[in-house]
Amino acid sequence: MSAAGEVCDVEFSFAEEKDSQQVLNICSKDDYSGLDYLPATFHRWLQEPGRLIFIAKMKNRVVALESVLFVDGGQTVVFQGFRVVPDLRGSGIAGALQRHVNAYIRHHHPDASTVRLSRGDQPSPQVLAKYRFIAKEAILSLCCEATDLGRFVAELQSRLSCQADSSPGGPVTLNQQQAETLVLTDHVVSNLLPGKTIVNDWEPLKPVEANLEVLRRRSLTWIADREFEPSAISLCTAPYAVPYRHDALRININIFGRSLSSVCAVFLAQLEALLPSLQGYLIFHTYVDPAVWSGLRQFCQNNANVSFFKDYWEDVILEKDL
Repeated sequence: MSAAGEVCDVEFSFAEEKDSQQVLNICSKDDYSGLDYLPATFHRWLQEPGRLIFIAKMKNRVVALESVLFVDGGQTVVFQGFRVVPDLRGSGIAGALQRHVNAYIRHHHPDASTVRLSRGDQPSPQVLAKYRFIAKEAILSLCCEATDLGRFVAELQSRLSCQADSSPGGPVTLNQQQAETLVLTDHVVSNLLPGKTIVNDWEPLKPVEANLEVLRRRSLTWIADREFEPSAISLCTAPYAVPYRHDALRININIFGRSLSSVCAVFLAQLEALLPSLQGYLIFHTYVDPAVWSGLRQFCQNNANVSFFKDYWEDVILEKDL
């Protein structure tokens, strides 16, 4: 691919397996609070259908990366993984790479008309002037040794059983077909999904048939408070290693719904499903409607050595025309 005009000596190309170590060196162990997902996802991303990974190089050094995933049947591009090496942040590399990516997509994928992304900071008025606001989720972050998770789950079970409005049937784990059918129903789309968007970890997808294959690749655990017309439905990623500690695992649980008791019930059910398989140090990010964040946090107060990893924060989903 061509070099940038306004930033000297920059070359753009697609990432390859041989670039992996340099790609992983773009961010330090402390970036993303030690929870960077790219070491766990980069090799899978290289093989993923519908994904392109662009890198910028200076003097054979990888200095920036941007990944795009084509979703919504090819009409939308989800931007993910953007990063620049610390010593070149603010130098113009970021803008040059993003302009190159946009130009490539317009030329080679003319059917793609929309850009969608998630970001973890509060967008400035200048950013919001360029994008459409779609939705936001509040994030509850917990951490503990795996050996303490069982006591935490037991404490939450006891607390939930005391709630008068807890569902008599209890949450249900959905098989793939049940989950795919349910998440596309008008009830779930209109009443539960944030901005009528399925969010898996930080990956925002429209609830359309074409995106089900993307979700299948993610090996998700789907749990709802009930199988039909649920008040809460959740998905959980498989645990993956992060740089925070040599044995640290990150787990992401997205819960859709505004009923606090139902949100608490499916959150607990997701922890119960994980319990037998986990070892090491665990960091949980649980994404919920901002209206239930404080209630879920109160539900998670405990005496089991499970701590809050980070205070209230949000991920914001934005869109713009390409």
